[in-house]
Amino acid sequence: MMLPRRSTILGGAALAAGAAAVPARAQLTIDMTRPSFEPVPIAIVDFAGDRVGADIANVVRNDLQNSGLFRSIPPSSFIQRDVNASTPPRFPDWRQIGAAGVVVGEVGQAGGNIKVDFRLWDVVVGQQAAGLSFTSQPANWRRLAHIIADAIYKRVTGEEGYFDTRIAYVGESGPGNARVKRIAIMDQDGANNRYITDGRTIAVTPRFSPTLQEIVYMAFGEDRSSPPRVYLQNVDSGRRELMGNFPGMSFAPRFSPDGTKVVMSIAAEGRTNIYEMDVRGRALRRLTNSSAIDTSPCFSNDGAQIVFNSDRGGTQQLYVMSAGGGGERRISFGEGRYATPVWSPRGDWIAFTKISGSSFGIGVMRPDGGGERMLASGFLVEGPTWAPNGRVLAYFRQQPSSAGRTGAVTLHQVDITGRFERQIPTPTDASDPAWSPLIPQ
Repeated sequence: MMLPRRSTILGGAALAAGAAAVPARAQLTIDMTRPSFEPVPIAIVDFAGDRVGADIANVVRNDLQNSGLFRSIPPSSFIQRDVNASTPPRFPDWRQIGAAGVVVGEVGQAGGNIKVDFRLWDVVVGQQAAGLSFTSQPANWRRLAHIIADAIYKRVTGEEGYFDTRIAYVGESGPGNARVKRIAIMDQDGANNRYITDGRTIAVTPRFSPTLQEIVYMAFGEDRSSPPRVYLQNVDSGRRELMGNFPGMSFAPRFSPDGTKVVMSIAAEGRTNIYEMDVRGRALRRLTNSSAIDTSPCFSNDGAQIVFNSDRGGTQQLYVMSAGGGGERRISFGEGRYATPVWSPRGDWIAFTKISGSSFGIGVMRPDGGGERMLASGFLVEGPTWAPNGRVLAYFRQQPSSAGRTGAVTLHQVDITGRFERQIPTPTDASDPAWSPLIPQ
């Protein structure tokens, strides 16, 4: 697949000059360090020149609106409708409807490819704030829209976007006593869904490699009587490899930040410990040596430490140790049990599932255990995974069962403030999400 080629239209110095001149009362910026802020009102005009232009604009609208940081102004309220990417908009018309920014674009042909230009205009100061040009295969138009949304997100917030990403998850269907669980991959907004396992075996806990080319997950044998094993699968070719034929169960796999290793739990002789395996050479090394259940390991963003949950202290709690094993220290001390810890890509937070009585929740804490706070709660809420910018989490919810039927299982996302939560659409019930890094361009 030809990936988009990108060229910057406006230099960084001009961007900085435009940002400095914005009045404080109506900035085309968001200070992410402030405890509260209002979403930025932004107008996205259908891109001119080709029928796909309206589709691109609609994806950009949805990406920005769904982040909770932007308020997309309805096109029905636009005063100027003849705006294009070649000339500046009539700024008074956009100020009149309360827009802080306006996005315009144009789609053209370049041989057998499409060429997409876009501009972000700062309405308050009357200047261009960002602009990019892309050339790619026509089938990539959705990716181009996500990349444009990421560029706008970065210009307004000062942080990397997360829209040009994918989410792997477990697609669930069928009755509770014969549940089919398949690994699926989709765009972060729910588009382009496809399955990479066929459902003949139960497959769960998918995790992306840093390159997005491979996924590790746990699966049972086809007869469902043998213990589950960890598998490594190529996303494009579908080629699957067994990550070691151990006498006991292997589960909870996750890649190291550089993609060369996988950590997992292996249950043997009544103990469950954490092991590290080299992806290519398959060398195996034990990292914990406990009579307790040590599981759900996750590397820190720099690869120097591992967070995991263990009942070694009598209840299920979170611990941090050196990536090579040793130096374990407990970091969770609140009421209830803690599970499924995941280190933020920024290194500043650890997300987790918390179980207190019959209540479940998704929370975050600092790597030293401080600053614990909850972001979402419900009947069964678990399995957090970070977007690559460390500002948003995805997880799954299950509703209570009723009349012998399994309660609906759905994917959701919430931002780090806990203010913006939404459901992620999937074609079936869905659980165990795993967010990919940004797709390489």
